[in-house]
Amino acid sequence: MDKLKRKQYEQLLEPMQLELTAMARWVQHSGQRLLVLFEGRDTAGKGGAILDIARHLNPRQCRVVALPKPTDRECTQWYFQRHVAHLPAAGEIVLMDRSWYNRAGVEKVMGFCTDAQYHAFLAQAPVFERLLVDDGILLFKYWLCVDQEQQEKRFAERRQNPLKGWKLSPVDLRSRVEYNAYTHAREAMLEATHSHHAPWTLVDFNDQKRGRLTLIRDLLDRLPETRLDEALIDLPPLPDAPKKEKYGMVKPLPPFAPG
Repeated sequence: MDKLKRKQYEQLLEPMQLELTAMARWVQHSGQRLLVLFEGRDTAGKGGAILDIARHLNPRQCRVVALPKPTDRECTQWYFQRHVAHLPAAGEIVLMDRSWYNRAGVEKVMGFCTDAQYHAFLAQAPVFERLLVDDGILLFKYWLCVDQEQQEKRFAERRQNPLKGWKLSPVDLRSRVEYNAYTHAREAMLEATHSHHAPWTLVDFNDQKRGRLTLIRDLLDRLPETRLDEALIDLPPLPDAPKKEKYGMVKPLPPFAPG
């Protein structure tokens, strides 16, 4: 299947983004809590998928959570503790760019946790998610897949593009030689945490644009009917002619002039 071109992608994405805005209104009016986890290999495209979902949503309602490395204090807490603070309240949408599943992936493969911590996580995660779902949170878990050949191309692009250089870290570079180890870690994670109440959904992201469309379509289709009748806000005519800005003590910057 040929990769989607940008123009075709935008044409296919636009109606889905209209559905996403309708979904956001439904979440707000119904008081639902929507939580979407994005996991996957480095370079798979988690950030891009999240950006396209959140692009036209109210940032006060839709929050993107991408937690940094835990602090020394957080390392002594119950493992799920720092994630709990970011769970959605009524009417909110939370998109997690990586989540508590770091323990089953990068921490396991890179040796950042002990075997005891890893096995405790695999046992506790389904119980933790059962509590979330039983409390009414709508939980969706996506794993983004990418072949190593495609991953290598994206690593090379990041290395050469100064606008993407921040995406490369020592952990990312180590992951290049741990492709099989990540596969084994993912399969063990799926076996332990793919449950009826919180199933995993895998999405092929070798073509990132097609992967985003596949993921967004799946998310929208799995939600209840979200369309609400919404009356257009009335904009009566102004009582006077439109006014221009006036400045006193401080003036605006001169307009940008290229070259």
